[in-house]
Amino acid sequence: MTTDIQAHEWAIEECNQRGGRMLSLVDLLAAGTVDLALAAYLAAVMRSGASLLVGARPGGAGKTTVMCALLNFLPDHTAIRAVASRAVLEAALRDDGYGDTCYLAHEIGSGPYYAYVWGAQARAFLQLAALGHIIASNLHADTLAETHDQLCRVNRVPPEHLAAVHLKVYLRLRHGRAWTAQRWVSHVYENDGSGDRLLWRGEAPGVFARQANSALVSPEQEQEYAELIDELYARGVRRIGKVRRALVLGHGKP
Repeated sequence: MTTDIQAHEWAIEECNQRGGRMLSLVDLLAAGTVDLALAAYLAAVMRSGASLLVGARPGGAGKTTVMCALLNFLPDHTAIRAVASRAVLEAALRDDGYGDTCYLAHEIGSGPYYAYVWGAQARAFLQLAALGHIIASNLHADTLAETHDQLCRVNRVPPEHLAAVHLKVYLRLRHGRAWTAQRWVSHVYENDGSGDRLLWRGEAPGVFARQANSALVSPEQEQEYAELIDELYARGVRRIGKVRRALVLGHGKP
C-alpha cells in the first residue's frame, strides 16, 4: 500500500510546472480557495471516482494546483496515468478496467507539451469519460459556456461525452498590491447524467454558498471528509503525500 501511495504522489508531482511544493486540499482551505464545507464535498465526490475538469482562462490561476489537490482524493485502488501519447489514448480506449485508472491530461490545450490534448486526441480523451473511465484535466475557460464552446465547437467533442465528466470546477483570480493574488473556486457544477447543475458559488476567498444538494454523494459522506480535513488542518498536516497517507491508512497515520 505504501508503494501505491508513493506512486500516486509521484504521478501528481509530474504535473508540477512551477517548482516548489504541490499544495494539498488542506493548503487550499488555509488559503481560502475553498472553505471546509466545499472542500468536504469535493473530497467526497473525488473519493467516489468522479471525473474532473478545472477551468480558468488566465495562466497562473491555480488550475493545476486545484486539480492535483483533488486527484489526491481518488479511490485507493485508482492509479493515475498521463495520456502522454496517441498510443496511450488508444490503449485506454481498449481498457475495460473502469475505475482502475484515472487518465490524466495535463491540459486540454494546443501546445506541443507533455500530456496536452487537442483535436482528435481531445475527442478520444473525453470519449474515455463517456465509456466510464475516470479522467481529469484543466483548460483555459472561465465558465461552463466557454468550456462547451472550446470543447464541443472548436474540438468537436460530442456534448454527451463532455456531459460524462461529473465535476466541473472554475476558479477566479484577483490580483492585489505588490504582485499578490487571491484565488478561489467561483463555480462548481455536478453532472450525474441528468445535466450540469450548479452546486456551489464562490463570491470571494472563503465566501462560498451552496446552491443545491449533491446527487453523487450523501450528506453523511461529506461530513466524513469534513471531519478528516478539519482534523488534518488542526494538526498541521499539509503535504500531498501526508494527506494521502492519512486518507488511505487512517487519520492517525499521516
